[in-house]
Amino acid sequence: MRNIVVATHGHCFDGLCSAVMFTRLMKHVHPGEELSFTYKGQGYGPGLNGVDPALLTGDDNAILDYRFSTSPKLTWYFDHHVSAFATNEERLGYEAGAKETGARHMFHDGGYGSCTKLIADIGRQRFGLAVDDPHVQELVRWADMIDSAAFPDAEMAVLKTEPVLHLMTVVENKGNDAFLQAMVPRLLDESIEELAKSKEVEEAYRPLAAQQESFVALVKQHGVVRGNTVLVDLSDAVIDAAAKFVTYALWPDSAYSVLVTRSTSKIKISIGYNPWSPEARTHNIAAICERHGGGGHPVVGAISLPVGDVAKAKGLARSIADELAT
Repeated sequence: MRNIVVATHGHCFDGLCSAVMFTRLMKHVHPGEELSFTYKGQGYGPGLNGVDPALLTGDDNAILDYRFSTSPKLTWYFDHHVSAFATNEERLGYEAGAKETGARHMFHDGGYGSCTKLIADIGRQRFGLAVDDPHVQELVRWADMIDSAAFPDAEMAVLKTEPVLHLMTVVENKGNDAFLQAMVPRLLDESIEELAKSKEVEEAYRPLAAQQESFVALVKQHGVVRGNTVLVDLSDAVIDAAAKFVTYALWPDSAYSVLVTRSTSKIKISIGYNPWSPEARTHNIAAICERHGGGGHPVVGAISLPVGDVAKAKGLARSIADELAT
């Protein structure tokens, strides 16, 4: 029995789909061998400085869609975040691992819209993985659309009439270790649409839909337009379910958004560029987030602060909104 530990971005649709694609790859790389998979959802926040090396206990250990680790136990790495390497030591560790020709396989490409597509492409090109199955193609298509915000318009992302967007919302709110352990095997056999329409997913989505209707109303009430940027500070209350892209639907001419939310464990400053904006992007959001201990992509990123740092978060959000608006 080969034990494989998969540490993937938790509470993230691309993290879930990446785990599915990587599992397919490992089954292809080890044909006929009995494999056991353990999935661990990883998050960002105060005190979360990457994958705990103690989790990497498998014969193979993978990190997907998440920050790099210099642990010598790491044997597979796939990521597309430009902020994957928090230190120069991590970058050098990745570069050394990527040059190895033995049991370690390291792949990073910040030009990809999703980690799922990166794994699919590398799997096909380097290992001969078949990715022409319609279920696989739909998995990649949805992961790429959602993680790169390549929706036709903001209304599709906010109204969520598509069942897969119901699944996306459930993953973002419920996507812990147990959820991944249950759902990844199902997506090896079921299509993403079939899982999205399942009774379990629809029952989990129903209360989240109601919460997000309230969230949209809060954003509309508290949003402040500062030039081409919308600043929304919701840190005065605990928010259980935050929806993406709401500012772009409410203020379609805006170029950027800065959203402050507070949960029971952290304060999060979410920063994004409106992909439907008539104005071209002039700021690298990942670089802005990295200056304050966060990260992400050039078009979207986030910063997490301790839950007690409300005043600091408010001031930082205003400062970033002013920077984006210039």
